[in-house]
Amino acid sequence: MPQLPVITFAPETLPAGGTLVVFAAEDLALGDAAMRVDAATDGLVKAAAEAQGFKGKRFGTMLIAMPRGIEATGLLVVGLGDPAKLTEADWSKLGGSVIGALPSGPNSDVTVLAETPAGALGAAEAAEIALGMTLRSYSFDTYKSKKAEDPAPAARKIIISGGDSDAAGKAWERVSAIGAGVILARELVNEPPNVLGPVEFADKAEALRDLGVTVTILEPAELERLEMRALLGVAQGSERPARVAIMEWMKGPAEVKPVALVGKGVVFDTGGISIKPAGGMEDMKGDMGGAAAVIGTMHALAARNARVNAVGVIGLVENMPDGKAQRPGDIVKSKSGQTIEIINTDAEGRLVLADLLTHTIETYEPKVVIDLATLTGAVIVALGHFNAGMYTDDDTVAAQLSDAGKATGDLVWRMPLSKDYDGLIDSKFADMKNTGGRWAGSVTAAQFLKRFAKDSLWVHLDIAGTGFGAPANEISRTFASGFGVRLLDRFIADFHEDGADKTPRGPAA
Repeated sequence: MPQLPVITFAPETLPAGGTLVVFAAEDLALGDAAMRVDAATDGLVKAAAEAQGFKGKRFGTMLIAMPRGIEATGLLVVGLGDPAKLTEADWSKLGGSVIGALPSGPNSDVTVLAETPAGALGAAEAAEIALGMTLRSYSFDTYKSKKAEDPAPAARKIIISGGDSDAAGKAWERVSAIGAGVILARELVNEPPNVLGPVEFADKAEALRDLGVTVTILEPAELERLEMRALLGVAQGSERPARVAIMEWMKGPAEVKPVALVGKGVVFDTGGISIKPAGGMEDMKGDMGGAAAVIGTMHALAARNARVNAVGVIGLVENMPDGKAQRPGDIVKSKSGQTIEIINTDAEGRLVLADLLTHTIETYEPKVVIDLATLTGAVIVALGHFNAGMYTDDDTVAAQLSDAGKATGDLVWRMPLSKDYDGLIDSKFADMKNTGGRWAGSVTAAQFLKRFAKDSLWVHLDIAGTGFGAPANEISRTFASGFGVRLLDRFIADFHEDGADKTPRGPAA
């Protein structure tokens, strides 16, 4: 685990060293405390802004060396743009922008004046800044050689100063639990595939028992007994045995059905017999991003003691070519009893999810089931790396997830479902085939899954473009983004947690 900053909240104070951070609007307007600093330095902020061309644009930064006589060694000015147009998700991005612009070295401690020209920040905004700082500070260097004589770097100490520091500290207790879930998801996706196989991934799920989560691990014999032959078919070409991990957090009213989260956990995907091109195949260690998001969300719910009934179900397999691997043309019988003709062994994630959806719905009768999967390259062609594809027939849940995405920055975009697309996966030899061809590949994959969701309130999130390999941004600088954890936690908190406001926020996307 990387060294993350130690963040505390305090009443308004100026630092005795390190870097002082202030926020400026696009007209270089400052908060009261920042104006006092500017006055004490004879207008240093505005003079430096003129010299550096700093305009106060959102997420822009300007670092200034402080003159003698001022306790802080540096002053970092971070742009807000028009403060009236800041969204909730922008505050974490501002925190990430702070970390990205801070100097390293012995004077690395930081004091952030939590104010805008309009006044002190609220507790929620201060906690989001802290979250952005934490997520931007994350890096993955576990396997880089380190010299024995190199001292371990000290954790950066950050004070967020001003406003109601007690309320901000309490808000941070909750938000930091969510951040820990995001980082757990990132760690899993970043791990190399020779280290993190299905068994090792299941061990990570079992570790949630320390937070009070009930965890059950299903091994191949039990999966065979449960007739999860679509899932087992994906794993049969690998020497590493499949696992299914079931995580239960039942802290809501006993009579309320759970929210179910289902994740694709293909720890490495060669494509099987329909093998992928060699170029870029190393990225397929991230094909378990859906399962990582589910574990991260379950961690977040437990760590913040969410008042909700939730279950996470993940299928953990490796897709390899081998003499025992399934072939194009094979027909498998899923747990639902529906038969599937294998057209392309690289369309394997939907086979895993098919059995997981059937088992989850039959066992828990959830009030809503959401599956997450790095499922198709087609969704990247359609949406790039900035939105996950969202598929559901329900307008209300679509609106709720869209709102949760806008609030957290984990954006989703609703995609179509219809009988016309569904017909593309009909098979001559079985009930269906596992791919509908080149066109609308993300849609036909969703239509495939819909056949196993039956009459349940169901959502499919295709996170292939957002779960890993997305461009660096203000809060994520590694291969893995941790996408989905903040989205799902917020969706549950707003619409399913005991006492939540369950009113849809607007029309479907």
